[in-house]
Amino acid sequence: MAEWIGIGRRARRCYGFDEIALVPGSITINPPEVDTSWQLDGKRFPVPIMASAMDGVSDVKFAIAMGRLGGLAVLNLEGVQTRYEHPEEVLDQIAKASDEEATKLLQKLYEQPINESLISKRIGEIKQAKVPCAVSAIPQKAVRYGAIAQEAGCDLFLVQSTVVTVRHLAKAYQALDFVAFHKQMKIPVIVGNTVSYETTLELMETGPSAMLIGIGPGAACTTRGVLGIGVPQVTATIDASAARDFFFKKTGKYVPIITDGGMRTGGDICKAFACGSDAVMVGSAFARAKEAPGRGYHWGMATPHSNLPRGTRIHVGTTGSLEEILFGPARLDDGSQNLMGALQTCMGNVGAKTIRDLQLTELIIAPSIQTEGKLFQRTQRVGMGK
Repeated sequence: MAEWIGIGRRARRCYGFDEIALVPGSITINPPEVDTSWQLDGKRFPVPIMASAMDGVSDVKFAIAMGRLGGLAVLNLEGVQTRYEHPEEVLDQIAKASDEEATKLLQKLYEQPINESLISKRIGEIKQAKVPCAVSAIPQKAVRYGAIAQEAGCDLFLVQSTVVTVRHLAKAYQALDFVAFHKQMKIPVIVGNTVSYETTLELMETGPSAMLIGIGPGAACTTRGVLGIGVPQVTATIDASAARDFFFKKTGKYVPIITDGGMRTGGDICKAFACGSDAVMVGSAFARAKEAPGRGYHWGMATPHSNLPRGTRIHVGTTGSLEEILFGPARLDDGSQNLMGALQTCMGNVGAKTIRDLQLTELIIAPSIQTEGKLFQRTQRVGMGK
C-alpha cells in the first residue's frame, strides 16, 4: 500500500536485501541433494549465477573458466575486449591509475572505436574452449552486433541498457524494434534492464528468452546517485516475477527473470531467489577472483560515459580463485565465497528441492537481521560487521 508523503503525493514502500529474511522450512533437506540448476530455452545450467558484462569481470579467459564450472560469464561487446587487440595493456593502465584520474582515463580509453573483427575473434576464442558464449550490447547496437555474434557462433545475446522499454522515443537514431529483433535472432536473447511489473510484462510480450531486473544496485554503479532512479532489488524482483507468472498463465511461455546487481554475499543471492528470481547476475563478487581481468578493480559499464558517467572504479581486491568463490572452500568469513555452497545450504534449511521451490519461501520484513546480536562483529569489523 502506498503512503502519503506530502499533500497530494503517495509513495510505495520498497525493500532491499538488508531489510528482509527467509523463514526456515518445516521440512529440511540434505544440502547436497538439492537441485540448483536453471533452464534457458531448454538448456540447463548447473550454476544459476551469471557473471556480469563488465570489463573488470569478464574477458575470454574468465568466460572459459566460468563455462567449465557450469555457469555463464557475459562478454561486453562495447568494452576493451573489442576495442583493443591487446586489452591486457589497457587493463594494466586502469588498475594502476589513481582514484582521481581513473574516470578520466576510462573516458579516454573508451574513445577507441570498436573493431568489429574483434567481436568474431573473441567469440571464436571462447567457443574454441567448447563452453557456452554469451555477449552483450546496448539496444542501438543490437541489430548490427547481434548479426555478427550469431554468425560467429555465439550461444546467447544480451540487450542491455540502464533502462529498457518497448516504447523508446528518439529522433537522433532508430529505436530498436524488439519484436523484429527477436524474430531475426536464431539464438536466445536476454533483455534488460527493468524494475517494474508493467514494463517487464510489455517486454516479455516481444519475445525475449529471459529478462534482467535491476537499475542501479551494482557496487560500481552510481546511477541512483546521478539520476535519482531505481527500485530496491527485493521489490523489483518480486514485481518482475509477478509479471513472469502472469505472462506464463496467459501464454504458457515461461520467461525466466534474472536479478542483476546488488548482491554482495551468498545470503543476498539466496534472498533474490526467494523473491522469485530464476538466476542472478553479479559483478563485484567475481571481480575479486584471481581469474578476473580487473586486477582487483571493478567499474560500472557507464563509468566511461563521455558526458555523464554513471559508475565509478572501485577496489574490491583479489581474494581467491573463481572456483573458491563459487564452490569453496571459503577462506573468508563474510559470505563472499562458496556462493553455491551457501545456496545449497539455504535451500536445504528452507526445504526447497529446486529453485522453483525456493521462490515459495516465506519472507519476513526484518531490518534488524544484519545487526541483531552482532555487536562484537561490528566493533571488530569481522564477519557480518565488515
